[in-house]
Amino acid sequence: MSTTTEQPPPRIDRLDGDVLEGPVPAAGDAPAAPRKAQRRASRSMYQKHAKVYPKAVHGTFRRIKWAALAVLLAIYYVLPWVRWDRGPNAPDQAVLLDLANRRFYLFFVELWPQQIYYLTGALILAALGLFLATSLAGRVWCGYACPQTVWTDLYVWVERLVEGDRGERIRLDQGAWTARKAGRKVLKNLIWLLIALATGGAWIFYFTDAPTLLGEMLRFEVSSTALGFIGLFTATTYLLAGFAREQVCTYMCPWPRFQSAMIDEDSLIVTYQDWRGEGRSLLRKSQSWEERRAEGLGDCIDCFNCVQVCPAGIDIRDGLQMQCIGCGLCIDACDEIMTKVGRPTGLIRFDTQTSQVAVATGGQPVPFRLLRPRTILYTLMMLVIAGGIGVGLLLKPGLDISVLRDRAPLFVALSDGSVRNAYTFKISNMTRDPRAYTLAVSGVTGASLSVAGDGQDEQAGTQRLTADPDMVATYRIFVTAPRTGLQGASQPLTFRLTSADGEVATYDSVFMGPAN
Repeated sequence: MSTTTEQPPPRIDRLDGDVLEGPVPAAGDAPAAPRKAQRRASRSMYQKHAKVYPKAVHGTFRRIKWAALAVLLAIYYVLPWVRWDRGPNAPDQAVLLDLANRRFYLFFVELWPQQIYYLTGALILAALGLFLATSLAGRVWCGYACPQTVWTDLYVWVERLVEGDRGERIRLDQGAWTARKAGRKVLKNLIWLLIALATGGAWIFYFTDAPTLLGEMLRFEVSSTALGFIGLFTATTYLLAGFAREQVCTYMCPWPRFQSAMIDEDSLIVTYQDWRGEGRSLLRKSQSWEERRAEGLGDCIDCFNCVQVCPAGIDIRDGLQMQCIGCGLCIDACDEIMTKVGRPTGLIRFDTQTSQVAVATGGQPVPFRLLRPRTILYTLMMLVIAGGIGVGLLLKPGLDISVLRDRAPLFVALSDGSVRNAYTFKISNMTRDPRAYTLAVSGVTGASLSVAGDGQDEQAGTQRLTADPDMVATYRIFVTAPRTGLQGASQPLTFRLTSADGEVATYDSVFMGPAN
């Protein structure tokens, strides 16, 4: 009589899901060291990146994204060519960051280096605006206005135009290299490079006069510095929008890590109505919705359209995730499917957590609350900062001075017993006209002024100075005071400069002398 021994089922490794051939070792048996070592070697500490192939979608949010893309790209490419008349001997480019001459021009605003605090205020205002937008509608900035999103959208559109929609692109990438495949890849990358070159060139136009630089480019006379920056911005645009794409948002951008602190239960975010959609199951042709309900199934037919259109490749049905940029394309995709199968739209929608909880528990949807403590606070802060910047620009002086006292030597004792200090005195004439000024000092008894190489009376209490339009005039000023008028080794000294039209600028310094 023969007997058969039933083989035990294959052992499943619970960590990585590998099927290991052979029986399960009995208790007390020595572990299979080579097999364990092989399994450990096959494991990777990092998940391999899976390329995302966004599918084309049509709907409200896709149209909004197209409109935002068109408007933002138009502003970016056209703005350097807008002219603004500032008078003679002044650049007429509306927006110009003139680093060579240390001037920032923004339409009617002209900023000098010492007025960099306006730029600080503008950055704070932009940050608060981003906080406010996020608290209202989640990552609406990331989904519609972020440069990475805008240029990635443009690049994906070109890719879809050349290589086809999602399925065709996947088959093209997985297929063997043929002349057709190579031709499409070359054409796509050529268009990408042209867009990147236009982007890098347009960015340089913001830092120099656009028509002048364009003429130099056409004559092949552009400087190596300009070429270097054009090449830099061309390369970064090509790589980030063409290849990095959603990885920039997930791994390089810090904003996804902050979004949870910016939103609350009343913020509008992209949500999946799980109370309505679960459980998921494919819709059979012979199956009615009443039968699905009887089987405990929901409206979600598990078509994965929401995943296929997502530029980040995530499944919004798993809840709010760091990678979600809040673009709403999954809403368009789901609404299209719900319309086809005869179910109400809005299975995926912009909604608040408060409203979701209310509806899921049998209540009525909660209206969106625009006014909340954090939105009010952000708005008030923005109004205060914007108001401060506006008032500062309206009252922005046309005159500024800076004074630097010589430190070697600290002072000079003259033969008549008086003490002299030397100062480097700079006048910033921020107007388009030449100006004359009167300089005086106060704080030291009996102090007199003189200007090196000027030939004016050294004993005068005031001196006449001039400055050319939109220039910085530099003078070497000597302040002389009798030793009897000094009250210590260091004494406060104030410079007062008055223009012919009555504008006044002051600067506080010190006058050094021997210790009594």
